[in-house]
Amino acid sequence: MSPKPTLWLRAEHKPLEARVAVTPDVAKLLVGAGYPVIVEESSQRAFSIQEYIDVGCTVKAEHSWRQEADDENIVIGLKELPDDFAAFRQSHIHFAHVYKYQQGWQSTLNAYRRDGGRLYDLEYLVDEDGRRVAAFGYWAGFVGAALSILAWCAQRNNKQLSAVEPWPSQEALVNTVNNALTLVDTKPTVLVIGALGRSGRGALDLCESCALASTSWDQKETAAGGPFDEVLRHHILINCVFLNSPVRAFTNLAHLQKPNRTLSVVGDVSCDPYSKLNPLPIYTECSTMLQPTERILEANDASPLPVDVISIDHLPSLLPHESSQEFSSALAPHLLQLDSPTTGVWKKAADVFDQKIVEAQGDDLL
Repeated sequence: MSPKPTLWLRAEHKPLEARVAVTPDVAKLLVGAGYPVIVEESSQRAFSIQEYIDVGCTVKAEHSWRQEADDENIVIGLKELPDDFAAFRQSHIHFAHVYKYQQGWQSTLNAYRRDGGRLYDLEYLVDEDGRRVAAFGYWAGFVGAALSILAWCAQRNNKQLSAVEPWPSQEALVNTVNNALTLVDTKPTVLVIGALGRSGRGALDLCESCALASTSWDQKETAAGGPFDEVLRHHILINCVFLNSPVRAFTNLAHLQKPNRTLSVVGDVSCDPYSKLNPLPIYTECSTMLQPTERILEANDASPLPVDVISIDHLPSLLPHESSQEFSSALAPHLLQLDSPTTGVWKKAADVFDQKIVEAQGDDLL
């Protein structure tokens, strides 16, 4: 029997990204199954390096995979890697955000082709029914709804939401939102689009935890195509839609200029401003934990309310323990099959990679 491949859990380069794809509990399972597991030190990971040492992992310096990882190692992370981190000689497992023609998608995929590496995109690890086997969606929706409500409360006090940091628990986050709601003179109404998916359920659960009225939309309600005036009649819009094909925008900048608009906060949990498929073409850059909101419209005579957008692309990191534990547990059975990468979810992900590599070389999309 051939030896198990070495799995290299890299540190995240994205500021304040505290989540992991492999928790210490799952690392213990992998080590017990015969996989050598290397874990890089990290200044921001929600789990201590000692927890990994205690379950038999080897420790390396932060970002050392770039110089020290063998070509046969499998490098595991969460967020996309910047172009200056190439060459991509190894197999990589992470969310790359390059399969829907996002900005820079061709250069990233061509780097893999040039260097001989392979990408197993976490977003495209799917079962026989095409459903993702592991996702952060629930917690993205939960946190996205919380931040949207906090931003709306800040507006009511003539402020914008200030920098945010990870909360120690779900309960602590709910308490923060409820405390903010006690400082405003009314309660917001919330529209959740994509309510039947993981993210939508998370957003609705947060609203329920805070006793807020919410409206649920999914494919049936959006089938006719926007822009939708009903969107403007809610205080908060939370978009949780995952799209693989274009749809007419739910709202746009011209639509937001209509008089008597109630909407003043858009929480884009799906957060894909660089994609041609974005159903909210009202902003062009993601926001950050340091600057959670972008004011895209100021108040004026026709529309006395501003519009703030929240578009943080790693929302679940604000609840890093809960979100990492759920994600890693769901991913664990498939990580245990990494010695057979031509089967199961890994084969499907490899097929998507091969298809996109071909597209990245085509002149029609350049």
